[in-house]
Amino acid sequence: MKALLVNHTSTISGGEHSLLELLRAMPDGVDAVLACPEGPLAEEARAIGIRVERLPKTDGSLKLHPWHTAKGVSSLVSSALAIRRLSRRHGADVVHANSIRAGLSATLASRLGGPPAVVHVRDCLPEGRVPAATTRFLRRRAAAIVANSSHTLQRFGSPEQGVVVHNPVDTRRFDCARIDRADVRRGLGLEPDRVVVGVVAQLTPWKGQDDAIRATALLKASGVDVTLLLVGSAKFTTSATRHDNITYVEGLHELARSLDVEREVRFLGERGDIPEILAALDLVLLPSWEEPFGRAVIEAFAMGVPVVATDVGGTCEIVSEGEDGLLRPPRRPDAWADAIRGLVEAPELLETMGGRARQKALQRFAPEGHGAAIQAVYERVGSANGDRLSEVDFRMNAVR
Repeated sequence: MKALLVNHTSTISGGEHSLLELLRAMPDGVDAVLACPEGPLAEEARAIGIRVERLPKTDGSLKLHPWHTAKGVSSLVSSALAIRRLSRRHGADVVHANSIRAGLSATLASRLGGPPAVVHVRDCLPEGRVPAATTRFLRRRAAAIVANSSHTLQRFGSPEQGVVVHNPVDTRRFDCARIDRADVRRGLGLEPDRVVVGVVAQLTPWKGQDDAIRATALLKASGVDVTLLLVGSAKFTTSATRHDNITYVEGLHELARSLDVEREVRFLGERGDIPEILAALDLVLLPSWEEPFGRAVIEAFAMGVPVVATDVGGTCEIVSEGEDGLLRPPRRPDAWADAIRGLVEAPELLETMGGRARQKALQRFAPEGHGAAIQAVYERVGSANGDRLSEVDFRMNAVR
């Protein structure tokens, strides 16, 4: 089985991390080639021994805007023609699009004579005519839809042709046993006994870093000595991006100043040592408005760190309330402050939760199971000769 995996950008965010994990764990029965623009993703893939083909960057916006839409259509067509050419060059049996934008190009390439397209849906689209048209097009044209959670699949509106395959985490890299927590804390200038919580995510409004800052101010006011680490950057800053992320980041700094928590809130920026950062934390926070899956949750679990996560989205499929973390409503910093306070004041409970979290990561989110599930999708699509598969076919053969 030969697969051409396609990504519309070379910027590495959550979906690209999952793609790299898949490529590392791809079963021997799959000969995989990655097509993406030049940049960090291409470099990372080559570093792990994956063949990479250059693909034009796709900046198509899902907002209804004449310039963005016209520009997006042109780039999608160029990308589709390149995918068809690369598929023929490598004799691909299936094209696996790692995003919705890549899926538009891949399904168009399929219509132009390329192999069947599997579209990996990792995001929940906003309301609007363009997003609605996008989902309708992909539901009609994709040979299969893979979603990172049941929540994402339901929001995409395609359970009849979809399969849920949860994202994987490298449980060998994310393993607290290989990291000295005290040494990491010293390196970050953190006191050994200080309460340290963190949000590990791109800096964008829907990730809710502003509410984490507000919760930190409430904790400080109640006498809890806490430090909040904000790990990440504003990755997507072009005019086609859904949110004004640059202005949002500026607002985060101003919010910390206005709430008198400048010393308690630390902006670490983009980091390559996420396992080490997680080892320094008592809790991981994920206060998103909505979370399609929650990669930060399974990375924290693998490190044996409990989480307080949003109760809207795919996190409800990962976190067991009171067992390995807590679920709280977004945009309620008071509820988050109360949850954090309750856990850090019960260190034995925190330790027990961390142990359960690590076991869940090992049992449910190992890369090998993810790779086997994706291979099953490829094989079913190939055996159907590009026809869409039924829900029963998928769920019997591909779900992990």
